[in-house]
Amino acid sequence: MDNSRTTIPQRMESILDFDKRLFFLILVLFFILIRYITNDLIMQSIPGYEKLESDGSFTLFHIFNTLNYIWTPFALLWKFTLTAFIIWTGSFAFGYKVPFVKLWQFALVAEIIFVLPELFKMIYFMQPSDSVTYNEIRDFYPLSLFSLIDPEQIAPKYHYPLRAINLFELVYIFLLVLGFHSISKRSLSESWTVILFSYVLFFLIWLVFYILVYK
Repeated sequence: MDNSRTTIPQRMESILDFDKRLFFLILVLFFILIRYITNDLIMQSIPGYEKLESDGSFTLFHIFNTLNYIWTPFALLWKFTLTAFIIWTGSFAFGYKVPFVKLWQFALVAEIIFVLPELFKMIYFMQPSDSVTYNEIRDFYPLSLFSLIDPEQIAPKYHYPLRAINLFELVYIFLLVLGFHSISKRSLSESWTVILFSYVLFFLIWLVFYILVYK
């Protein structure tokens, strides 16, 4: 008997046995708080920050950030729904019947991994040196391909794809495999196949599309 098919689903179910609505609220608050602190650090890194702030030069910056904070819960809901739908569709294509709601809930929980890069960024620049610039804070994407290259040597259309390909994304994919394995009770090899030919394939197509249409 394949012990992984019995133990992993049971463990995952016990770990994820909590109020998902409360978790979503906490997740949103985490993202907003971290982004608020990071944006404040970005503004303070701009030369003449205090004078520019007093004469209203940052008005548009504040408006844009406020709208971004308001949009955060809706953006997360959209991402969970799209991710769950892509995996659910891929599962259906392989002939596996999986509850959409459970996939959605797991996509919600797995999103916690993306709090880490924003948290690392905030902590890294918590006490920036005087030499740190706005662009350095803006372009800081830890453990990504983007962090390995000189942005000025790469065309702007490749910046986002290089940021998107990072260690956290790989961990996220692995979590999706475990989640699908636990929900569907399929083997790990079958779960890898579904995730690779659904979420990962769609992710790569999206990056290629972004590069092609970037102007």
